[in-house]
Amino acid sequence: MSSQQLTLALSKGRIFEETLPLLEAAGIHVTEDPEKSRKLILATNDPDVRVIIVRASDVPTYVQYGAADFGVAGKDVLFEHGGAGLYQPIDLGIAKCRMSVAVSVGFDYANAVRQGARLRVATKYTETARQHFASKGVHIDLIKLYGSMELAPLVGLSDVIVDLVSTGNTLRANNLVEVEEIMDISSRLVVNQAALKLKRERLQPILQAFERASEGK
Repeated sequence: MSSQQLTLALSKGRIFEETLPLLEAAGIHVTEDPEKSRKLILATNDPDVRVIIVRASDVPTYVQYGAADFGVAGKDVLFEHGGAGLYQPIDLGIAKCRMSVAVSVGFDYANAVRQGARLRVATKYTETARQHFASKGVHIDLIKLYGSMELAPLVGLSDVIVDLVSTGNTLRANNLVEVEEIMDISSRLVVNQAALKLKRERLQPILQAFERASEGK
């Protein structure tokens, strides 16, 4: 392995698919499809660039500790991680959605969030939820879930949920309604700070290609 080999951390799914054109713009082609392969380390046409497949929430950690030189992570994940040890040069404008509060149809959210109210909030994004409701002066009990968030208010586990929303179809299918948008989400390029110094010559052309390809997104 070359001392200038670069490791890019990506998660499967939308981020991987929408990063491929950016890699192509840098002349890099991933030679295997992670949806069809069980491999977690994927080669590219460039022997000095490889891609590792990790959970979306783990991308910042791999980059922070140098197991990957750079990666692509959503603003939602970076907010929860805190961004320590990461250089975040480019908003790539991909995998766009929004972080929102949703409730069961008929739930009086406006009344529930009055000053001094206490809400049960189910979410995977605990730091985002904590800061959002604190800014509104709302006391909350956080319930950490890892999936099927929409179920929580339907079975009485929570009053509200905080989750990513794209089309809103899943909310509507489960008789939920989006009542407040917390922030717009897109994915950012994150770079290990040591790699940026030690591998700058190799990294810089790729970062520039990513930036050019993402302009206007």
